[in-house]
Amino acid sequence: MSHIGSCRVTYFFPRALAICWLASCVFAVVANAEDWAEWRGAGRDGDWTESGLLKQFPSEQLEKTWTAKIGAGYSGPTVANGRVYVTDRLTDPKQVERVHCFDATDGKPLWTHTYDCEYENVGYKAGPRASVSIDRGKAFALGAMGNLHCLDAVTGEVLWHKDLNVEYKLQPQGEKDRPRMPIWGVAGSPLIYKDLVIIHLGGRDGACVVAFDLQTGTERWRALDDRAQYSSPILVKQANQDVCVVWTGDNVVGLNPASGKVHWRIPMKPRNMPIGIATPIVHKDAENGDRIFVTSFYDGSLMIQLSKDELKATDLWRSCGASERDTEALHSIISTPVWLGDYIYGVDSYGELRCLDAETGDRVWEDLTATPKSRWSTIHFVQNGSTTWMFNERGQLIISQLSPEGFNEISRADLLEPTKEQLARRGGVCWSHPAFADRKIFARNDNELVCASLAEAE
Repeated sequence: MSHIGSCRVTYFFPRALAICWLASCVFAVVANAEDWAEWRGAGRDGDWTESGLLKQFPSEQLEKTWTAKIGAGYSGPTVANGRVYVTDRLTDPKQVERVHCFDATDGKPLWTHTYDCEYENVGYKAGPRASVSIDRGKAFALGAMGNLHCLDAVTGEVLWHKDLNVEYKLQPQGEKDRPRMPIWGVAGSPLIYKDLVIIHLGGRDGACVVAFDLQTGTERWRALDDRAQYSSPILVKQANQDVCVVWTGDNVVGLNPASGKVHWRIPMKPRNMPIGIATPIVHKDAENGDRIFVTSFYDGSLMIQLSKDELKATDLWRSCGASERDTEALHSIISTPVWLGDYIYGVDSYGELRCLDAETGDRVWEDLTATPKSRWSTIHFVQNGSTTWMFNERGQLIISQLSPEGFNEISRADLLEPTKEQLARRGGVCWSHPAFADRKIFARNDNELVCASLAEAE
């Protein structure tokens, strides 16, 4: 066990053996296997390109390859180089957050990094929100209170650590100050861009978005006085340049990811509170310029047109119902929609699976069978060719096809039991986004991390 201040790393076998183990198995990877090394996979677009997958489930219960015990948390697992990473929280005997690494083949624990972390001014306290980002042998883990760790992805050794809550003054600094800490905690997963780690934070003094040096943790740039919300930043290509798109609590913004310079800004002021969780989704169009779509529980949907040849953007259309109950288009909360052709498919505020016409925002159809109708009811969408894999909040995995004609459910199986730390009502939920890698699904609830094969039978 290694101690760093109040932090500790637990190794489950000697570090020398860990290095030997890595050397012996680094090439023992299944041919054409695909990693899921960051939030929503490579490109953050929920696109899963592996082949040789099940066409339908053999039974109503998906058989688990392995199960590992963990604590509660909202963060989805990530998978890279034969290892699975996930974070959680414990409250007894004291409040701590943990970063775990497991063997992806058999679920054996490889290391755990534990650090003290008392939650203050954070609602829904189950645990960390952000998925661990893996890049160049490093694991970047962001906790709900703003603890940012850069860890050695193989050994768990702390390479550097930043207490963003303290450094960027997220808590009130005086009686008249409002907290900068989002009421549900820091949630956007770290985005790695070249030698930078970009964080959607919401700090004071122009630090809504901050970029840190990947090697040292030194601040390289900061941008925006906006409030933060929960959406993870993404990268797009516009006018042959990289653009970092961040949906803050006040605007959708295109930034230069190397410098933080603002290229364009589309206002999206919340009528109630910053609550955007879903990741912006992108429709690529080489002829006319890409479009970006965002959706929020209270504030409905916004479609943005990116200029093809300039670093500019325009507001194409907005659709917002009279309330989160009275909606026509899409008021998503946790679910990130999927964009297929000329249509967008997503989950409305009470679990209504809907199809929208991307040109107008008009609703084409609604289905109430994919997830039970309830406030904040959730589905995570992953696209594999023409097949949409859906993981709903009841812990069910659904193989489906989505089209303007409707929701075609091909097969459904139970994977995880809902648990109550994330949400106590309706018997609990499974709100964390799963990872899809090596023809397997890796998913978690508040008690366990599980792996199940999705490979087609030979």
